[in-house]
Amino acid sequence: MLNARIKLRHLQAFLEVARQRSFARAAERLAITQPGISKTIRELEEALGATLFDRTPRGVALTQAGLTLLRHAGPAIRALEEGIGAVGEGRTGATWLRVGALSTVESRLLPEAIRRWQQTAEGESGVNVVTGPSAFLLSRLRRGELDLVVGRMTEAREILDLAFEHLYYERLVLVVRAGHPLAGIAPLEASRLVAFPWVLPPPQTTLRQQVDSFFVRHSLALPGQLLETLSLALSHRYTRDSDAIWVAPEEATREAVADGWLCELALPLELQGGSVGLCTNSTLKPSLALEAFCEMLRALAAETVAGNP
Repeated sequence: MLNARIKLRHLQAFLEVARQRSFARAAERLAITQPGISKTIRELEEALGATLFDRTPRGVALTQAGLTLLRHAGPAIRALEEGIGAVGEGRTGATWLRVGALSTVESRLLPEAIRRWQQTAEGESGVNVVTGPSAFLLSRLRRGELDLVVGRMTEAREILDLAFEHLYYERLVLVVRAGHPLAGIAPLEASRLVAFPWVLPPPQTTLRQQVDSFFVRHSLALPGQLLETLSLALSHRYTRDSDAIWVAPEEATREAVADGWLCELALPLELQGGSVGLCTNSTLKPSLALEAFCEMLRALAAETVAGNP
């Protein structure tokens, strides 16, 4: 039985502090004072008989008790929101999905899945897409703030107790503009790459780990000019207008390479690539809409595999 001393506001405050890793930022997001949110968390800790946060020089960190509560409180709040939303959907006929998208699926898989799903969905349907690093998206999925995360994420430590389903493998490739000094050179020595700017994923991302491994294997140091971003649009334009070497998901460059705007260098960053798939929170019962959307992703993945054996 739920402790009568624990109110919804306690859990909402707890989740926001866990999300922001800061009492001050959480208070700002919830539009209350910092002493107010501190008092709310203290009341929750007293009701539970456990400390939920440790204070650190860089903010706050969840204790083991805090992690345990987070694993259950996030999905519980999400289930409550779904119940309230279901009542609203019953009146309006609208269906919404909240999807986390990694850059590996932004160019083709996810847009096509959304298009096909909305064509077959009954009534009004919408998809809210959130982008960002895998750690950020998976943490939101664990808290019940997303229904699904799609992309290459098997290397992410944050995947832990979430359910991952493999769809296909996707390579990271090295691409440059047409007419680049290294375009068409084969074999290509790795030492020649450091003379040019690089566009690569930011540090602490799973894709960056593959880049760092490449540099270690070839005994190279990172070049002096770097553009660190997960934005495909920015990366594409910067690469086309400069001599930069772009570390890109193969899907994101396929059309530009086929059209002759970009070309892949004759030096593989990785051979097989990483596992692209869909990740769900197994503590939450999937809606019929989510199951239909996942089935659409599976069908498109099968087409991808068939088209790129």
